[in-house]
Amino acid sequence: MADPFDAVVGQDRAVAQLRAAAAHPVHAYLLVGPPGSGKRAAAAAFAAAMLCGDRGCGDCSICAHVLAGVHPDVVMVERTGAAILVDEAREIARLAARSPVEGDRKVLVLTDFHLVDRAAPALLKTIEEPSASTVFVILADYLPPELVTIASRCVVIEFGAVSDESVAAVLVRDGVAPDVAQRVATASNGNIARARLLVADAGFAGRQELWAAVPTRLDGHGATVAALADDLMASIEGVLEPVKVRQAAEVERLDAQAKEQGGRVRKKDLEDRHRREQRRARMDELRAGLAVLSRSYRDRLATGSDGPASAMSLDAIRKTREALLNNPNETLLLQAMLVRLSESQRQ
Repeated sequence: MADPFDAVVGQDRAVAQLRAAAAHPVHAYLLVGPPGSGKRAAAAAFAAAMLCGDRGCGDCSICAHVLAGVHPDVVMVERTGAAILVDEAREIARLAARSPVEGDRKVLVLTDFHLVDRAAPALLKTIEEPSASTVFVILADYLPPELVTIASRCVVIEFGAVSDESVAAVLVRDGVAPDVAQRVATASNGNIARARLLVADAGFAGRQELWAAVPTRLDGHGATVAALADDLMASIEGVLEPVKVRQAAEVERLDAQAKEQGGRVRKKDLEDRHRREQRRARMDELRAGLAVLSRSYRDRLATGSDGPASAMSLDAIRKTREALLNNPNETLLLQAMLVRLSESQRQ
């Protein structure tokens, strides 16, 4: 198995800080950077390095279980709604007070903390004074005002946006043709795991073409909007096939390892993580499609053929992308956006 930190691309400074911290970690770390910058992969690698006797060897069962999301002493806390709720903050406090199951340390990874909102005060005391066996690894896309006080209690590690060139270079080292690597890297949003997924995705090019053709298909009719939204959603579902194949291989590998070592895999934890991965894959694909659509309208804007209409369309796409943070009904969100795009083209 490779070094767990190999999954983190283009973040040498952050990785060096986490490697150094793994031997003698403090109570809380805040990993801040844009979506796709590798924070989740870094958090998993950091957790493995803290729990593994060899500081993240990548070969032992501890590393395998941490990276698979099934280690009992590493808990990934995901929000259930548009923001982190006070009740979820209380649950985090309860988890933080529990003793480790297998070792002398447990790690709580708190995701999407830029959406902490009104739950921040309820979490402050828990994070600044956790039990001696608990380490918090907090992930945030940015630092909102609600997070400033909590951030002051943490070691802050910054992640920058990963360039397409960095992702493409990794893919080329993996043996991917340079032209394919560059095209996939552009669609990956700096996320190497997503890039590797897209390399094996036979439907990738077709989905990009479908999104790029949206402006030419809109004709001002509601039936066209409904049909196009259905086509786009169906294409997004296609990205799950390679995800499911990879997940099935992971289950098989962990089962085999558990049999060799006389243990067992926590299947419910693994199934929960796989569902979250599928959800993120769908959201990543939706964001990537919106990016392709934005490029189509920017190209139209650059030609000057329909400047005001394209500017309005770009604003509608931006608002749709922002609305994804609120866990909307995706089909209805797409339909509403397509109606606005259709209306702007009639202006």
